[in-house]
Amino acid sequence: MKDRYDVLVIGAGPAGSIAARTAAEKGLDVLLIEKRQEIGDPVRCAEGVSKEHLKKHVEIDKRWICADLKASHIYAPDGTRIEMAEEISGGEVGYVLERKVFDRALAEHAAKAGAEVRVKTRATGLIIEDDFVKGARLMHLGKEYDVHAKVVIGADGIESKVGRWAGIDTSLKPSDIETCTQYLVTGVNIDQDHCDFYVGNEIAPGGYLWIFPKGEGKANIGIGLLGSRTGKFKPRPVDYLNRFLEKKFPDARIIEMVFGGVPVSGSIEKTSANGLMLIGDAARQADPITGGGILNAMDAGKLAGEAAYAAISAGDVSLQKLEEGYEKRWRETIGHEIDMSLVVKNCFINLSDEDLNSLAHSLRDVKFERMNLFDLLQALFKANKKLLWDLRVLFKDAAKEVAKNKM
Repeated sequence: MKDRYDVLVIGAGPAGSIAARTAAEKGLDVLLIEKRQEIGDPVRCAEGVSKEHLKKHVEIDKRWICADLKASHIYAPDGTRIEMAEEISGGEVGYVLERKVFDRALAEHAAKAGAEVRVKTRATGLIIEDDFVKGARLMHLGKEYDVHAKVVIGADGIESKVGRWAGIDTSLKPSDIETCTQYLVTGVNIDQDHCDFYVGNEIAPGGYLWIFPKGEGKANIGIGLLGSRTGKFKPRPVDYLNRFLEKKFPDARIIEMVFGGVPVSGSIEKTSANGLMLIGDAARQADPITGGGILNAMDAGKLAGEAAYAAISAGDVSLQKLEEGYEKRWRETIGHEIDMSLVVKNCFINLSDEDLNSLAHSLRDVKFERMNLFDLLQALFKANKKLLWDLRVLFKDAAKEVAKNKM
């Protein structure tokens, strides 16, 4: 390992690998590190992504596709089912990935572009001089290294230390986190062309339960609950998940399990500092409604890689330059969608099961393959007039979108 690079990327998930590849493709000298010994393991998400969005970043490889989804089903507390076509089901419906293969492929792409990749390498602190981040202290196979870099990119997940070391407030309240449990199960007889979501305070208070097919009788079945809805004297996510499995799939056999947290806080105040940028879950760029973050992370990684190149080429890696090249750009795109999703999340987490059933009944016969956001909101308002006020920001945004499309 050298002691100087143009760019140091901490964390080899989708965000970090795309950032490293982007910077390396532009000719920068890049080091990408991952604290675990295997990239992509353990899997920490349901593994669903939008097909078209994913194709913007990579050429699809069938080796890391487990299922090709055509739709999603949403089940209300009383069992009412709403079917939504893939195109409007959201960013988590399309392909179901094999993340262990997918994440390694992204790191391989970064390596082929020229980035140096090191596993079992963790950051233990930042090198800060004259209020500029100048690199990081790393631990690799029992040895300590001081590695200097012109730009450091923090892609170290929800538990990110990089941001805190740089003085960025990345703290999360319990209501800002979905605490999740997921099983990979076998022996389940489910359709392979759609995923299922279950909502309701008896099933998943402040969150939802999901089923994503993985092929050959396997599925990811998991649950995410708001941290504020769990606690010492309340059932844990795993308790709700076990109860669901016993009722719905009594013959299922668990072959893997994973526990973790997902940020659903919406945008944080800043994600840049002198010589440093945060991306992905470290920057709280997951969707506040679904907790999905793969595609947002990849988008942010690309923007950060481009911003690093522009800043280094200009000989200016100051906060102002990085805000111009990265912060402003991601907030105008990813950030806007996150802010809108946060409005929806904060509204729907307070709905009773009766409210959710009423909404589902109003949408039961709607042809969602032709519905846009404006039409969807109108249908919801008919079922619950209070939503007109709670979601007024979204309604205005949808109206602007309709007006823009007519121009």
